[in-house]
Amino acid sequence: MMGMKVNWAPVSETSLMLYLGDEIDVKQAPLIGEVARRIKAEHQEVCEAPASYTSILVQVHSPRVKLDEFGEKLVAMIGRSVVTEKAEGKLIELPVYYHPDVGPDLERVACNNGLTAEEVIAIHAGRDYTVCAIGFAPGFAFLADVDARIATPRHERPRAKVVTGSVGIADRQTAVYPMDTPGGWHLIGRCPVPLYDPGQIPLSPFELGDRVRFVPVERADYIERGGHV
Repeated sequence: MMGMKVNWAPVSETSLMLYLGDEIDVKQAPLIGEVARRIKAEHQEVCEAPASYTSILVQVHSPRVKLDEFGEKLVAMIGRSVVTEKAEGKLIELPVYYHPDVGPDLERVACNNGLTAEEVIAIHAGRDYTVCAIGFAPGFAFLADVDARIATPRHERPRAKVVTGSVGIADRQTAVYPMDTPGGWHLIGRCPVPLYDPGQIPLSPFELGDRVRFVPVERADYIERGGHV
């Protein structure tokens, strides 16, 4: 399926890792996400199947499941499957206030790449991003690909606290921090839209393969939507 070689390896007594290909391809994210959803929907013994760029972690309910047999069963299932999922997931538009007041690294990203802050904003908001993985913190979606002109490595020393809603860049990835956490990404703006709510289902709006579009907003609009400076 998808023209890729599928392998698996045990991770623990109740989990295994499926490897779908060896190279990261953003276009494959919706397909890998659909495979993960099918695994969980079609196999009652599976409790979770979080997916990432090229892999799916499959967790089962009971240690009595024979992982060697189950792993081969999943590989065979994927080989027989025909994914009809659209090449793109749903589009999620997120307002972002790009400003040093809420994006303390905006000027640094601009300077390091020989650009103005306005050019960084235009480039960052000028393309759609694909949700390629969800992890690190609940609702934290790894989005790719960032334009090479503004790609910036992580900080050597992470911040002890990154404020909820902060929009960051790390190499060719970008993301919105859904809650206050430590973090080492370069922060260029902030989004006022809540992206994680433990009292709702789903907890987060993101699914693997979704597209995210950042829409620049002015300070007044950001504050009106609940943002804080």
